[in-house]
Amino acid sequence: MQGLLPINKPQGITSFSAVSAIKRAAKEKRVGHTGTLDPLATGVLPVLLGRATALSSLMLDADKRYIAKIKLGITTDTDDITGEIISEKKAFVTNDELLSALNAFTGRISQIPPMYSALKRNGVRLYELAREGKKVEIPPRKVEIYEIKLLKELSDDNEFEIEVHVSKGTYIRALSRDLGEFLGVGATLTSLCRIYASGFYIKDCIPLEKINGENVSDYILNEETAVSHLREVRITEKQAVRFCNGGQLGFDRVKINDMSPDELFRVKFEDTFLGVGFADFEKEQIGVKCVINKIQER
Repeated sequence: MQGLLPINKPQGITSFSAVSAIKRAAKEKRVGHTGTLDPLATGVLPVLLGRATALSSLMLDADKRYIAKIKLGITTDTDDITGEIISEKKAFVTNDELLSALNAFTGRISQIPPMYSALKRNGVRLYELAREGKKVEIPPRKVEIYEIKLLKELSDDNEFEIEVHVSKGTYIRALSRDLGEFLGVGATLTSLCRIYASGFYIKDCIPLEKINGENVSDYILNEETAVSHLREVRITEKQAVRFCNGGQLGFDRVKINDMSPDELFRVKFEDTFLGVGFADFEKEQIGVKCVINKIQER
């Protein structure tokens, strides 16, 4: 079975568990997701099946949108409400002060990922080190917060809700932690829903609990959907055979203008999506990024 399945992950399970459920339903060994969601989080989790898993790295680079609830006055070891409370204090913060803090975190910022994360240090997941009580220095990295909207102002128990549009690699748990530090009262994430990722809105996604072995094929989309935002290059049959065998295609033999260095393209022969190519300016050729579907020369 091959293609793309945009699911709505429920709360309380890992992304790995969600993928395992799809594996069982589809009876397909090659299944992968395109961006981890913590057990606390719900929402958009695009899943790729079969040879389409080769497209996962391309989808990971996409920006994302979330709705998050954050509580002031509490800090935890995981930066969300599932962790152990480290400190708790009264939070005397006004909505004007909160808006000022949100504005301060809009734009390109430096962010230190949470210790409880799937990032690796010397080949070991950070959350594994954290569970062993080990602390390591985590280097900050640049991420971009395109927009933060305050959806619900501070409640009586110091909780508020935001919608945030971010670049790849941004941790909303880290954002909530840093907002709390900026305000001087601490904060932790209490709920999170990813409402957009890799071209899919949450309304387009199938609740995981609705999917089973009998209906899974009804929900699977053509894998080309995963890269529909890329420009299309149509090639001849002989070029298609060459491309599918790893051969590059000269710029002078493809009908596409105004290319950018390393630009990615959807490569097609007739109605068949063959894979993804890239503009190799040094060799003046379309190189092979990945091959998804092959054709036989007639």
